[in-house]
Amino acid sequence: CPSTLRKVCVSTKTMKFEDLITEINGFGRFQKMILCISFVGRFTLPCHFLLSNFIAAIPSHHCDISSLDAEGIFGNLSREQKLTVSIPAQEDGTPASCHMFSYPQFHLLTNSSSSSELPVVQCQNGWEYDNSTFSSTLATQWDLVCDKKGLNKAVTTIFFVGVMFGAVFFGGMSDRFGRKPMLLVSYISGMAFTLASIFSTSFIMFAVLRFFSGFTITGIVIVSVVLNVEWVDIQHRRLVSITGSMAWAVGSTSLSLFAFCIRDWRWLTVAVTSPLLLSTVLWWWVPESARWLIANGRVEKAHYYLHKCAVMNRKEEVISRIKPEALSIIASDEGKKNYSYLDLVRTPKMRRLALLTGTIWFCVATMTYGISLNITGFGLNMYLTQFVYGAIEVPSKLIVYYLLEKIGRRKTEAGAQLLAGISLMINIFIPKDQWVGRTVVAVLGKGFAVAAFCTIVLYSSELYPTVLRQNGMGYNSFLGRLGVCLAPLVLLLDSFWGHFSQTILCSVALIASVVAWQLPETRDRCLPETIEDVEGTHNRAHGSTGCPHAAENRENTAHY
Repeated sequence: CPSTLRKVCVSTKTMKFEDLITEINGFGRFQKMILCISFVGRFTLPCHFLLSNFIAAIPSHHCDISSLDAEGIFGNLSREQKLTVSIPAQEDGTPASCHMFSYPQFHLLTNSSSSSELPVVQCQNGWEYDNSTFSSTLATQWDLVCDKKGLNKAVTTIFFVGVMFGAVFFGGMSDRFGRKPMLLVSYISGMAFTLASIFSTSFIMFAVLRFFSGFTITGIVIVSVVLNVEWVDIQHRRLVSITGSMAWAVGSTSLSLFAFCIRDWRWLTVAVTSPLLLSTVLWWWVPESARWLIANGRVEKAHYYLHKCAVMNRKEEVISRIKPEALSIIASDEGKKNYSYLDLVRTPKMRRLALLTGTIWFCVATMTYGISLNITGFGLNMYLTQFVYGAIEVPSKLIVYYLLEKIGRRKTEAGAQLLAGISLMINIFIPKDQWVGRTVVAVLGKGFAVAAFCTIVLYSSELYPTVLRQNGMGYNSFLGRLGVCLAPLVLLLDSFWGHFSQTILCSVALIASVVAWQLPETRDRCLPETIEDVEGTHNRAHGSTGCPHAAENRENTAHY
């Protein structure tokens, strides 16, 4: 065997995909191409996930009194005088949003006494909206105000319920049919349902289409995250994970700019969906995961993509000496089985792993979106708050990139959760009139939350075996999106006590920090290929794993 291939063909017992991908350059031009293509698709995800901050916003409004004006009741009164005699004033002096006087109170023009004792009724002829900030939103489109204002929050929850079930669907389908075809399904169907929603003729129709938009678009992140990790070597997994997650930071920041320039909810939806058209074109250059193909016994196709990788990375001489039949050494009999979500709980260590990672995903998602969806609670302009929330992700992820190598995945995840919880705790004790201090602490909390989310995505993809990696990510994403669905409802609890939501978000962050300490470290470890690798039975039955870090992996397996 040539010396350059010694790692991949010393014997049938030592051949591992990790060795092979290293030989053909584990982070060459081929991997960078995959990363760039996935970046385009992932860019649009934060725009959709946080879109309701703008399209479901409720502008200032008051009862429409134009019918009274048309009847000539007001005579020559100015606009301010018409509002004074028709609508009771709130404590801040602005017209009430949901009530009007049962009949005009002309005496209020000369008597400044309180109008709180005067008879009022609910708005009789609709509402008049302040269009200085938004030209059109869901609230103005279907009058989702006053008794119906909760439907604006429901839009967010409905979307994330779709995301939640979509995560399970795409996770399972990607493990069954492959990463590449399901990525195309997500691109096309996500774009179709989202664009169809702007033609909705009723709120119910919009809500249904928004559900399916969330269901389909979530496949982009579920598939692309795993595809990126499965094509790189051990040394570059964190780089690929952090670089890919920068698409979220760019998208989140860009959303504020899109929303500032486009004030109509329909055109804003079109704008943030348009990158998917480019992603669909670029999909033709996306390779299938060779790791998945080998695990499923499709070695001919795996050899085809590995050859393309070697050619692009200028390592063609390496792959030319390896025949497709040799790749079957990597594919065990267990790897050819069809796996399902039930396999996550059939064996003890997989069951424990699913419980721990699922808890962390639920907690970190609840906390992160609880912060992200609250862009009007700190006294700053909502566009500026969204921009700052997005911008803080860049330094946060750069720090994570450094820490993942220096202190490992487990300490980074647990530490980020702990600091996020402390930030939320501090905000409970800062008076609400000190909005500068509250905003600074909230932004820091968002940064720590993003660091935790970024870490757990990479961490989870390294913990689950190849044959169950998409199922594992789908399961975790399901629980994460369940937390996101609850985040808008958690924010509503502030109506009972001003710090209720902050207390809950702080608690879940601290719980996640404790749970994260129970996971095994994966820094510089080979990815597990089968359930036996996780359970620790593979080595005993078949000898060495052939991983360059086999001894460390055995120690890691014991921690599972």
